[in-house]
Amino acid sequence: MAVDIKDATAIVGIGRTRFAKQLPESEKALACRAVLAALDDAGIAPAEVDAFASYTMEETDEVELAKSIGAGDATFFSRVGYGGGGSCATVGHLAAAIAAGQASVGVAWRSRKRGSGARPWKNTTAQLPTPAQWTRPFGLLRPADEIAMLARRYMHEYGATRDHFFNVALACRNRANQNPAAMMYERPLTREMYMTSRWISEPLCLFDNCLETDGALACVVVSAARARDCRRRPVYVHAAAQSLPAQHHGMVNYWNDDPLTGPSWTAAQHLWKNADLCPQDVDVAQIYDAFTPLIPLSLEGFGFCARGEGAAFTEGGALEIGGRLPVNTSGGGLSEAYVHGFNLITEGVRQLRGTSTSQLPAARTCLVTAGEGVPTSALLLRS
Repeated sequence: MAVDIKDATAIVGIGRTRFAKQLPESEKALACRAVLAALDDAGIAPAEVDAFASYTMEETDEVELAKSIGAGDATFFSRVGYGGGGSCATVGHLAAAIAAGQASVGVAWRSRKRGSGARPWKNTTAQLPTPAQWTRPFGLLRPADEIAMLARRYMHEYGATRDHFFNVALACRNRANQNPAAMMYERPLTREMYMTSRWISEPLCLFDNCLETDGALACVVVSAARARDCRRRPVYVHAAAQSLPAQHHGMVNYWNDDPLTGPSWTAAQHLWKNADLCPQDVDVAQIYDAFTPLIPLSLEGFGFCARGEGAAFTEGGALEIGGRLPVNTSGGGLSEAYVHGFNLITEGVRQLRGTSTSQLPAARTCLVTAGEGVPTSALLLRS
């Protein structure tokens, strides 16, 4: 029998550590702090936790986390691959497990010391799997280099400009300026700063790239029935989706018929098919922003505008509070912190609780997306 997860579970607790370029604690210690904070937020004892979900790139596994926080017997645990593409899927896995009766209290988390840690692409002598071994010698060393190629093609085919990418960076920075927890709090961004900043991988400049951050975040998922008795206002998981499109390849999608139609298009089809809502019903969106061009591409993929119109969608303050679709209201990966997109989930919860530092007056629905360009995932949350 198929299990319907629609509104069957809710996020009832969120937690985080502080964000910084360098934190003294280990990734394990940060993970435990975030999970315990989320459980305390929910009013649930660690011994009640029986489900765990995180990323394949998470160095703190469920065994170590469970022992450290004092969890009970676990009946479900999963890990999701593809870096930032896995963020929303961690919650989706917990929602499915709880709706199916396989667990009762789940925690999802991500802990990362990327601000003070090593950059994996610096080891240029490491043997790489095909097909990366054919592209790295020609300069595609980092994710920024691959997204730069997509951005250049998008500019060529649809007339996107650096001003459109600036619109994205500015909207995220403006929200971070209101968020005391953000790394870019009270650090305004101007067009001149953006246009004169150094290149990272042309056409992407410094401010087109996400932050490198130490920090951890977590959330707690329970059944809708249990959620009514928790400490905080529940935020329901209305729909969830994952996507690995046919012929997918890295972040450049050379082998697709259309490289600019990324995994978000496939995820969106599944998400909206299993929801009672449509893009026009979304009040606020937390869209994965490791790089500014990903937001216009995701706006198209998730149906907020037509093919090729994502760049123009950003004009006229459309992404700001009061605009057509306010996005990344905590500052996102570009200006709050980059912890593989998990802060987009927790900010979605804050918006629907009414506790965001950039609160929309009547937010009832929130789309959260994971990394565009890689096998991805998405959540549709409602209050």
